[in-house]
Amino acid sequence: MPRSNTQKALVKADGISVHFHAGRSGFWGQNRLTVHAVENVSLEIFPGETLGLVGESGSGKTTAGRAILRRVPIVNGRIWFQGNDITEIKDEELRRLRRHMQLVFQDPYSSLNPRMRIIDIVAEPLLVHGIAKNKRDAVDQVADLLQLVGLPADAASRYPHAFSGGQRQRVGIARALALKPEFIVADEPVSALDVSIQAQIINLMQDLQQKLGLTYLFIAHDLTVVRHISHRIAIMYAGRIVEVADRNTIYENHIHPYTEALLSAVPLPDPKVQKQRKRIICVGEPPNPLKLPKGCVFQPRCSYATEKCKVEDPILVERTPKHLVACWNR
Repeated sequence: MPRSNTQKALVKADGISVHFHAGRSGFWGQNRLTVHAVENVSLEIFPGETLGLVGESGSGKTTAGRAILRRVPIVNGRIWFQGNDITEIKDEELRRLRRHMQLVFQDPYSSLNPRMRIIDIVAEPLLVHGIAKNKRDAVDQVADLLQLVGLPADAASRYPHAFSGGQRQRVGIARALALKPEFIVADEPVSALDVSIQAQIINLMQDLQQKLGLTYLFIAHDLTVVRHISHRIAIMYAGRIVEVADRNTIYENHIHPYTEALLSAVPLPDPKVQKQRKRIICVGEPPNPLKLPKGCVFQPRCSYATEKCKVEDPILVERTPKHLVACWNR
């Protein structure tokens, strides 16, 4: 999505880190174990755009998204929304912020309460935030939201078990839209759906973005889906951002070795081209978040690693205009 050089970010994360306590080790429990889920992550998301956040399982994508929404505490860094520092807000101020920043969950089966009707699920945020005084006042708003996401009006009186996975995800999107947010974190919203249904949900999200002016952080591990919906893409590995660029640059002129390996695993529809492609395999396992390697976290699996990589963590810097990379050797 084109934007002017003076346009300000809607959402900005500057050097945020998230650590989790994981118990203690040692005979007397003297060593505190800490999971480094997210480490020094910086992102900017501009109004009306979709930033795709990509990485393998356990890379910290979901934790980073929840940290930006202020749903998990950060130990370092700052978070801004609409130019305001929201890092330390709490109580009523944080509650008011929830109206502007919402989350679409990964699993449409477990994210909806099976004992609540759809009208109650979608109306709940309206009642909690005082937009509707009671359920009767929310009926028309719920009907409009269901129509907006492509569900019939009579869906309001039914329970989640009466719907398919794609329809349940539409309910989840309607619930997220109830408060008219400007920013939505979509946490792998199509990974639990069939391929044909995935396309429908992606198209729905793009239509809603155009109609409502929404801004997305789209978290996924399916690189084909990410390329289709995203304007820019950030690649994440072991809790760190290793490369950020627009989608065409990431797929055609990527620099980081991890991005190269990740994209080589994406199957192509042409069997002849697929057969001739070079498959890049990362030797070894992802690092243990309880004990990350020194220097670059990718260096134990990288064929380009040098002695500098083993002792010094690379900084995310701009290699070409709007193309950020954290690598010493590429």
